[in-house]
Amino acid sequence: MASKTPVGFIGLGNMGNPMAKNLVKHGYPVVAFDIFPEACKEFQDSGAQVMDSPADVAERADRIITMLPSSPNAVEVYTGANGILKKVKKGSLLIDSSTIDPTVSKELAKAVEKMGAVFMDAPVSGGVGAARAGNLTFMVGGVEQEFDAAKELLTCMGSNVIYCGEVGTGQAAKICNNMLLAISMIGTAEAMNLGIRLGLDPKLLAKILNMSSGRCWSSDTYNPVPGVMEGVPSANNFQGGFGTTLMAKDLGLAQITATNTKTPVPLGSLAHQIYRMMCAKGYALKDFSAVFQFLREEENL
Repeated sequence: MASKTPVGFIGLGNMGNPMAKNLVKHGYPVVAFDIFPEACKEFQDSGAQVMDSPADVAERADRIITMLPSSPNAVEVYTGANGILKKVKKGSLLIDSSTIDPTVSKELAKAVEKMGAVFMDAPVSGGVGAARAGNLTFMVGGVEQEFDAAKELLTCMGSNVIYCGEVGTGQAAKICNNMLLAISMIGTAEAMNLGIRLGLDPKLLAKILNMSSGRCWSSDTYNPVPGVMEGVPSANNFQGGFGTTLMAKDLGLAQITATNTKTPVPLGSLAHQIYRMMCAKGYALKDFSAVFQFLREEENL
C-alpha cells in the first residue's frame, strides 16, 4: 500500500515535530532528520527511524516534507554536501513547508527538476496549536498534476490544503498572510494596552472587541494579554508558539517582495521595524504576541 511506504520529514522544530507526529498517527512510517539530536530523540523513542543527514532520508523515502526556519536552511538541506539532492530518487515528491523567499523556492524547484524529481512549496498557517491538532492551512505552489499526491500527505496535518498556482505562489500567499498577522497583532496589543490604562478589565475588553468590528484572529484566538486566554503563549510567559525572530524574518521577506514588485506596504514596513527592535531588546525567542509586553515597556516608542 502506498500509504505504508516511508515518508521523509526534515526539520523537527516547534512546527515540524507535531506535523511529523500526525503523519505517524495516520499510519505513515516516518524517516526523520533534524540538525539537533535532541529533537530526534523522542522520534527514536517512539520507534521512528532517524537518519544522519537529509541525503540519507532521500535514500529511504521518495516522498519528503521539509519544515525549516529560513531560506539558507532550505538551500542547505536540499543542495548542500549532504543534502536531499545527493541521493534523491527519480520521481520523488519533495514538499517544502518552510516559509522562505518565493525566488528561492523557484530556484530549488529547478534544481530538483534537473534530478528528475518534483518540488512543491507548501507553507503553513495556524501556528503550533493547529500543528498539534492537525488543522493547519497549507498554501501549495507547484505543478497542478502533482497536487493530489501532495494533498494525500498534507491532509494528515491540515484541514485546509489550497492550490495557489505555480511554484512560489504558496510562499507569496503565506508572506501576505503573515504581514497582515503581524499588523493585526500589533494593533490588538495597542488597543488592549490602551484599554487597560483607561481602567478596563482586559477580559471584558477582549470580549467586547470579539463581538465588535475590531475582532481578528489576534484578539479572539491568540490574545496577547496574559490572563485573557488559556492555552496561548501569553498564558505561558510568551514561550512556544511562533518566535519573534521568525516573524521578523517573514516581514523581511515581505519587504523584499514589496520592493521587487514596487508595492507600497507602509504598515508592513513599520511592523518589520517593531519586530526587529524586539529582537534587539531580548524578545527574539519569545512568541511574536510578546509585542504587547514590548509596548508596555517601551513608553517612548
